[in-house]
Amino acid sequence: MDAQYRPEIIEPEAQQHWEEKQAYRAPDPNEPGWDSTKPKYYCLSMFPYPSGKLHMGHVRNYTIGDVLARYHRMKGYNVLQPMGWDAFGLPAENAAIANNVAPAGWTYANIDYMRGQLKRLGFAIDWRRELATCKPDYYRWEQWFFTKLYEKGLIYKKMAAVNWDPVDCTVLANEQVIDGRGWRSGALVEKRDIPMYFFRITAYAEELLSGLDNLPGWPERVKTMQRNWIGKSFGVEIHFPLNERHEDGQDVLKVFTTRADTLFGVTYVAVAAEHPLATQAAANSPELAAFIDECKQGSVAEADMATMEKKGMDTGLKVYHPFTNEPIPVFVANYVLMGYGEGAVMAVPAHDERDFAFAEKYALPIRPVIKPTDGELELPLKAAYVDLGRLFDSGDFSGRTSDDAIEKIALVLKNLKLGEKRTTWRLRDWGISRQRYWGCPIPIIHCPTCGDVPVPEDQLPVVLPEVVKIDIGSPIKKMPSFYECACPKCGGPAERETDTMDTFVESSWYYARYACPDLGAGMLDERANYWLPVDQYIGGIEHAILHLLYARFFHKLMRDEGLVSTNEPFTNLLTQGMVIAETYYRELGDGRKLWLNPADVEQAASGPILKSDGQPVMAGGVEKMSKSKNNGVDPQALIDQYGADTARLFMMFAAPPEQSLEWSDAGVEGAHRFLRRLWKTVHEHVERGDVSAYSGAELDSTLQDFRRQLHQTIAKVTDDIERRKQFNTAIAANMELMNALARLDGTDVLTRSVRQEALENIVLMLAPIVPHICRILLKALRPGACLVGAAWPTVDACALVRNEIELVLQVNCKLRGQLLVATDATRETIEKAALESPEAQKHMEGKPAKKVVVVPGRLVNIVV
Repeated sequence: MDAQYRPEIIEPEAQQHWEEKQAYRAPDPNEPGWDSTKPKYYCLSMFPYPSGKLHMGHVRNYTIGDVLARYHRMKGYNVLQPMGWDAFGLPAENAAIANNVAPAGWTYANIDYMRGQLKRLGFAIDWRRELATCKPDYYRWEQWFFTKLYEKGLIYKKMAAVNWDPVDCTVLANEQVIDGRGWRSGALVEKRDIPMYFFRITAYAEELLSGLDNLPGWPERVKTMQRNWIGKSFGVEIHFPLNERHEDGQDVLKVFTTRADTLFGVTYVAVAAEHPLATQAAANSPELAAFIDECKQGSVAEADMATMEKKGMDTGLKVYHPFTNEPIPVFVANYVLMGYGEGAVMAVPAHDERDFAFAEKYALPIRPVIKPTDGELELPLKAAYVDLGRLFDSGDFSGRTSDDAIEKIALVLKNLKLGEKRTTWRLRDWGISRQRYWGCPIPIIHCPTCGDVPVPEDQLPVVLPEVVKIDIGSPIKKMPSFYECACPKCGGPAERETDTMDTFVESSWYYARYACPDLGAGMLDERANYWLPVDQYIGGIEHAILHLLYARFFHKLMRDEGLVSTNEPFTNLLTQGMVIAETYYRELGDGRKLWLNPADVEQAASGPILKSDGQPVMAGGVEKMSKSKNNGVDPQALIDQYGADTARLFMMFAAPPEQSLEWSDAGVEGAHRFLRRLWKTVHEHVERGDVSAYSGAELDSTLQDFRRQLHQTIAKVTDDIERRKQFNTAIAANMELMNALARLDGTDVLTRSVRQEALENIVLMLAPIVPHICRILLKALRPGACLVGAAWPTVDACALVRNEIELVLQVNCKLRGQLLVATDATRETIEKAALESPEAQKHMEGKPAKKVVVVPGRLVNIVV
């Protein structure tokens, strides 16, 4: 064993050995190496987008998964930990434009580089199962599944609003709309209706909601976010009669509300810019038509709608209150979406914050009709009163509580045929059409005679051309060689669909394909039912809604197609926190900032300065590592300087996995020092000669105490990793044990055998976290031993048994010392020992004891 710890030597050697031996191959049922007596453990971290380089968030995410995978392998599980690439997406198109390369070439080069980075970190991945979603052998089955769902009516086509750039003549993603303008052209973005394909996710809304109750291994925060996103609401549909017969024959305006108790406080209604009433009113009002055009130029992203300035314009139309027959003005408002409900809302300014602000802005009446059940409102209102309460100024419903009034109002409306109780969902069907190139082609052929025809199975996959020139818009829309084809039904000339699928589709089923990535005859086979569900899924909280909800939906679709047998894809979910770091910048003028990497900044007496010129810089606070703030740390540079094990140890020790981890150069150096100390301790021990681990000889009290701490540590670390997922405390416990080991004197055989036992177990407990160094240390401690096949340490119950216990000694309830007694001592023996102890004699001052109180296992109190 080398006296010096040299990660630059031992880590590549270990990685090469693991790769050559396929050490982390996960055998499928009936495959060589498969053991039917072993339970399975499928550990999966969310796969990365191949952006070019790993960042520290990746390192943290995949290290957490690797620790759990290695731990369960040591516990005797058949472990699957795969890796792949979420390879389609808009960034590749942007990079292609910027670098004048095809998205495919850019993507594959990035995959090759990032794969090398992952291997340098020593992850126990079964690389045989690697997949990339941009490969035809993957998306072929996505297209096949699309055609099956289309035939069942679970995919359909309808018109939907998108962000349209009128200069580039292309659809923009929400993130490509900046201050209402296209990110490339700078043109004002318009809302435009185009035909799009939708997954009918709403057909599964109830099951998606109720299924959350069967996921005890998921964080409550994530389940709450999904419940809110699905948004099951119980309320009332209310019909407001129109003052004149509407052009399409309807004579009411329908709205849905969960607060029918506020109906008598309605002072206006608001409709979306695309609503038929808005169109009718705009026909005679150029000013209103211009406002509607302005609304249509806004983003269609719900998050943007929530934060933008609320604007409106009176249409001049009126509707009638269903109870009072009072005329109510109809406004067009930019915060109402046509795709949600009926595209109309009733506004109650006195009892809704948004409506209150809108009413104040446009000088509309604010009419309170709800007051606290046990008090009065302070009038005039300074803010909306949004709580439930008791009705007043509400006709026959005055005096009723909100809950009671909602029921009664719904009943009366139903009798008047002006409304009824309804259950609604916030969840909307999932539009998956993307008017972009780098994605999975939608397998539909448009025939002028037969209409939309799914591509037959024997013509799949519809292969996306990879040799293309990216400029404005999707190149396949300009490639007759791609879109011209024959109709599968009639044989006549037809055209392929040139939209591609939302990349969330690929990431909604990849976890299942890992079970059988070599399958050429189908999407999944029986191996999926062996490995699924995923036992532990790991990823960021930012994926709590869309990805995780879509994956749950897709799993149910695959179940109903007979492809999987379980209801949910992921049994346990861990959402790791962000990696954050200091930010520094210099002002450039015009409000712009030049962000400087923390590695280029040092602290001087006067504050932070730039190393290159010694001039001051501004501290921007601690934020998530990102390219935009230039505060990232290159994992490769860290590995080159300290080694992968140091990176892994720091990531696991610096913070609990669900909390944010603040980057610290000192913390990294501390992790490296600990590994050097561990190496040195083992080296010094083995240099003194071979010795077997302790095997049962009689020990003195010092060695007994140390062995007790050792096996308490094994129990704690086991619980910290398996149940609590608190890797930082598991590491801390090993560090404490190392400190206790350093205090263990003696070179006799018995002491050295206990030291041998401790070092073997410390190495094994740290092996999932720092496998490279532990591979060498275990070999040194146990010549011929192999870390890959090593078992997790077990607790020696005998070592935990105490012959003596220490009790607190009190006199008149004041602490006066400690009392050591046999664990099986009787109460009489404990009382006698307490009364005779020097500490008690001193503080009793010769006075007789009135009584002695013994609390078993804890304390003795002498009352004088």
